[in-house]
Amino acid sequence: MSTDTTSPFSPTRTPPQAREDARVLDLRDVAFVRDGRTILEHVDLTVRAGEHWALIGPNGAGKSTILSLCGARNHPTCGEVAVLGHVLGRVDLQTLHRRIGHVDPRHPLRTALTIQEVVLTGITGTIEWRQRWVPTRAEVDRARALVVDMGLGGKEHEPWTTLSQGERGRTIIARALVADPALLLLDEPSTGLDVAAREQLLATLDDVRIAHPEVASVLVTHHLEELPTSTTHALLLAPGLVSASGPADEVLTTEAVSRCFDHPVHVERRHGRWRASAGPPTT
Repeated sequence: MSTDTTSPFSPTRTPPQAREDARVLDLRDVAFVRDGRTILEHVDLTVRAGEHWALIGPNGAGKSTILSLCGARNHPTCGEVAVLGHVLGRVDLQTLHRRIGHVDPRHPLRTALTIQEVVLTGITGTIEWRQRWVPTRAEVDRARALVVDMGLGGKEHEPWTTLSQGERGRTIIARALVADPALLLLDEPSTGLDVAAREQLLATLDDVRIAHPEVASVLVTHHLEELPTSTTHALLLAPGLVSASGPADEVLTTEAVSRCFDHPVHVERRHGRWRASAGPPTT
């Protein structure tokens, strides 16, 4: 996908103001303990429809654990997690999982499924093609449309094993969207990409968020440079604890990021994108 102002989704609308009652995620005083070690404690997070959150913090802070709770892949040790209005422990997880799209660049596919087939596995929620499953015409048409939207038109029959990392990333985004999710979870989606592929991916995410204005998203990254311009909110996670949380421009500041990483970091935003550099502000 090009990075010019023409989006393949062709929308002109902007995401609506999130409604106070449109809670997609609600984590309340959450703790998570694994093998006797406390990974998270006292974590609160509320994500509403149309909001796009970034989870940022040092390695080992617990970001991926929070994402696993948001995706109903883990249950909290203490506290309460509600996903799409359902409290974990009181809902059928398979039904819930079908309404959550996952974008993980480490997608563990080993076979040579085509781009279109990979996208269609988002409907079955499987990594490999489900035996004896036949998609409907409407499902195939939706998959094809998403492949085109991702800038992969004409490549839908190319095998996964020959794709570049950037092409794989856009394929996985299409896979996450094909089941029409209410929540999109992105686990370091820029991992392994060169600068050009990263910029293309971030432009794609901005386009997706405009085209699907009610879908909420949570993106995990270590790097402020990997945040799309459409990021609305941020949570800074020091090891196990929330360091700051709220609107992105209020949270992604020099003071707050330096405190979270326990290191002097200068933060600035230009042309809608954030940048971090070590040390005090330059003059």
